[in-house]
Amino acid sequence: MLRRTKIVATLGPASSSQKVLEQLISAGVDLVRMNFSHGTAQDHMARAETVRAAARACGRVVGILADLQGPKIRVRKFENDKIILNPGDTFILDAEWDALGNQERVGLDYKELPKDVSKGSVLLLNDGMLEFDVVEVKGSEIVCKVVRGGVLSNNKGINRKGGGLTAPALTEKDMEDIKTAALIKADYLAVSFPRSADDMKLARKLMHEAGGKSLMMAKIERAEAIPVLGEIIDASDAIMVARGDLSVEVGDAAVPGLQKRMIKMARARNKLVITATQMMESMITNPIPTRAEVSDVANAVLDGTDAVMLSAETAVGDYPVETIEAMVRICLKAEQEVEESEIDRRLTHTKFSRIDQSIAMSALYAASHFKVKAIVSLTQSGSTTLWMSRMNAGVPIFALTPIDSTLSKVTLFSGVHPIAFNLESKFPSEVLRAAEDELVRLGLVKEGDMMVMTIGEAIGKSGHTNTMKIVRVGDHRAE
Repeated sequence: MLRRTKIVATLGPASSSQKVLEQLISAGVDLVRMNFSHGTAQDHMARAETVRAAARACGRVVGILADLQGPKIRVRKFENDKIILNPGDTFILDAEWDALGNQERVGLDYKELPKDVSKGSVLLLNDGMLEFDVVEVKGSEIVCKVVRGGVLSNNKGINRKGGGLTAPALTEKDMEDIKTAALIKADYLAVSFPRSADDMKLARKLMHEAGGKSLMMAKIERAEAIPVLGEIIDASDAIMVARGDLSVEVGDAAVPGLQKRMIKMARARNKLVITATQMMESMITNPIPTRAEVSDVANAVLDGTDAVMLSAETAVGDYPVETIEAMVRICLKAEQEVEESEIDRRLTHTKFSRIDQSIAMSALYAASHFKVKAIVSLTQSGSTTLWMSRMNAGVPIFALTPIDSTLSKVTLFSGVHPIAFNLESKFPSEVLRAAEDELVRLGLVKEGDMMVMTIGEAIGKSGHTNTMKIVRVGDHRAE
């Protein structure tokens, strides 16, 4: 049974060797996330080569997501690595403190924080585990009263409740890392903490200037992003529902509703969406997930997410392969419950501006009502398959292309399965017949199955899909 929902695994110490990567890919990983918060440019280039070597060894195509660090709004280090704060304690965040932190104060990576807060502001540290009320701001010092205490250790993050921190989404480090992402030919570039469409446009511009073709992914994790969510989605190719920082800024109770809204908005705009953060958190140290985690992953699938993402579970966890296997199991079961009634409703209210989009939607309609076994898209850019993937016809979509970048790009498209295919013929009928034979050879269809196939009469040109054909497998061999 082919899985529709894609699985993204974060690379780290537990998953960097080619041997483990081959196990993860064989278990079901479709795309790997390379966290640019850690490692050098040379590390990233070496890791990308290892990923691609592992994918080749497994006979699969695996995409690469380069995830930028974004602004470091964090405390600096402590003398003894950590302190314990109790409710009622006074504690100072000091932008000019260069020594190691102590029980009274600690330095800041983000030197502009004193300008972004005032008396009455609420600061949340370590993913909201600690809560500080700002009592006063004196120059570089933010004097706080501890409301919710606990352990505060080195380099923990800081959020302002309700948002309002002015740190730019793209730091100087990020701008250099974009050049590295272009060098390794990353398929997607994730921009951390974007506040506006302009942040995404700048990232795209820098990527193009670096000679890269990565698609832009906005990580929605700032409160300021919510009012302009539509604009950010329109300026991006994909979004990530980054529930960690977002939960801290807007409140945990608001996140489930926002998740559903973001997935719906992205799909309606023909954009991709990943759901992330703590999906299988307990499997960092346990071989099976909790029931709540199973429900969380399943609900993201039912919401229509393109992909579900693992972070520490595969980066540093004790059971990376078992985590992938569990996620595959959950996704497949949840997909059996997904309704397929969306196609009629969306087609009724959709106007097409491009011929290839019209062909894509016609293929979906035919597949849904004719009960075919597969949709086969002969594609150059992947645009036709992207539109097809926005709705669920209940059958797999096979993207056949000779373009390596298209093969790895579609690894994130829900319901789409990449197949390397190259036939040097200028006749669409010959190409379609060869594509049918290839699917039979791979065991994906068999004699007598019905398929919907799409192709452009201008063979080899992007954006020229203009033909849809319904075929019965094997008929051409009987002619």
